[in-house]
Amino acid sequence: MLCAILKAWGRDKFQHDSESPICLATVLAIALLTPSFAFAAEPVTDASVSSNAFKTALPLFSADHELFYLAQNSADTEPRESLKSAEIKANKSYTLPAGEIVAFNVLLNRFNYYFIDKEVYGTTYESFRRNVTGRWVVDTDPFAMNQFMHPYQGSVYFGLARSSGLDFWESMKYSFGGSLFWELAGESGPPSINDLFTTGFGGAFLGEPLFRMANLLLEKTKKGEEPGFWREVGAAAISPTLGFTRNVFGDRFRTVFDSHNPAVYTYLRLGWNKVDNVFDEVVSQTVKRDAVTADFRMAYGLPGRAGYTYTRPFDYFDFEFTASSANVFENIMTHGLLYGKEYQVGEAYRGVWGLYGSYDYISPQTFRVSSTALSFGSTAQWWFSKNFVLQGTALGGVGYGAAGTIHGSGERDYHYGATPQTMLALRMLFGERANLDLTARSYYVSDVLSTEDRGSERIFRGEAAFTVRAHGPHAVTLKYNTSQRNAQYPDLPNTHQSVKTLSLLYTYLFGDAKFGAVEWLAPPGVAEKQ
Repeated sequence: MLCAILKAWGRDKFQHDSESPICLATVLAIALLTPSFAFAAEPVTDASVSSNAFKTALPLFSADHELFYLAQNSADTEPRESLKSAEIKANKSYTLPAGEIVAFNVLLNRFNYYFIDKEVYGTTYESFRRNVTGRWVVDTDPFAMNQFMHPYQGSVYFGLARSSGLDFWESMKYSFGGSLFWELAGESGPPSINDLFTTGFGGAFLGEPLFRMANLLLEKTKKGEEPGFWREVGAAAISPTLGFTRNVFGDRFRTVFDSHNPAVYTYLRLGWNKVDNVFDEVVSQTVKRDAVTADFRMAYGLPGRAGYTYTRPFDYFDFEFTASSANVFENIMTHGLLYGKEYQVGEAYRGVWGLYGSYDYISPQTFRVSSTALSFGSTAQWWFSKNFVLQGTALGGVGYGAAGTIHGSGERDYHYGATPQTMLALRMLFGERANLDLTARSYYVSDVLSTEDRGSERIFRGEAAFTVRAHGPHAVTLKYNTSQRNAQYPDLPNTHQSVKTLSLLYTYLFGDAKFGAVEWLAPPGVAEKQ
């Protein structure tokens, strides 16, 4: 969409906007519960799947404290068109989220007008008419505002529609519609094409995992009990729009989204983070070398679950979030299968492949990169032996991204452009005792579709994490990551920056005893879990 607009209008029609930074103070903050490609695509048949798969429900603390269940209760699946799905369709509304989005934007504009900047948010009919008929620009707001707050604002639009019974594609239209309304009527300055892109696509790619994780909390426990107070609170914290809709409109929208019982792997990590090495050729910056850190991750819809299919966008997704006392949001990364199919190679290898949508935000103190992208790839699992399993994801695609160094508050210090990118993630599971995670991400922020015919940024982020189970769901993780930036501009010295970090973390594992390994009918040499 963005490429078509740019080609039609021409790069010379774009300008820069020097408005003051906007503030989304009224948006509720995100709260979280602090391999290959197929060479042969054989269909996975029910006959080849064991009915004795793991039960993957595990309470947060112990069997006596059923506060949260981050997975389903059994391997039995419901029909594709379940009673829950039919009830959601019968009650869905197109007009309600439209009205909520208009009201949200009006209230946000009025709050920012009275408390942030009267000039920027003093919108009038004349400013609206000028924005409708005038040129679109690439704005100059700070990196965190454009690359995180706008996608999160888009997830609010998306979530209001999703929690009103609309499906993924219908809800994405609302994230674009809400963004368009804000760009034309929410600010007095010219509308921003990059904000429309990141709010629309990024809002959907971030909003759907939040919506699904919240609904997973609201499913019945293994004893068939309805969600209690704390699970309702947890769901509302993950997806405030879902909590709002469930509690304001009575029983109409209280039917829980039908997950179809995905295989889920989830963990929460808390611990200490130490910057081991910082290298910066050009820019001298102060780095906090010791920090408290928290990691959360959920892999949802892992391949191999009996009867589980991939018919809806994000029936498979992976969501990662890291917070740090050094820079608050260090990274938020999510990718999900938009359209794809299952496949298997022999009896021991199963996976899905297709088109993925992703949203990444990475900020390791000295520089940052963000991208909203479409990629082709595959996610799979391979049983090597009874006690060794390999899981992995390989993606390659292109997005619209931004990258740059961190100079100081409010300074324009990043570069937009089309962003080819790749991601390779491998998980080695050693029975019930340990696992090793290896991840590599690469981004090339080019000068194509950029406001400046100059320069490029190459970003690499690699991570290795070794986890050893101590007892039950409790484990210890040693993690090491490296982030590197290489920038080339014709009027500036070439820049190389790197940050290397070592972390020691307590890990709480939600799910079964094998670190998320999905079991099916055991091939020769692989013992099936009974």
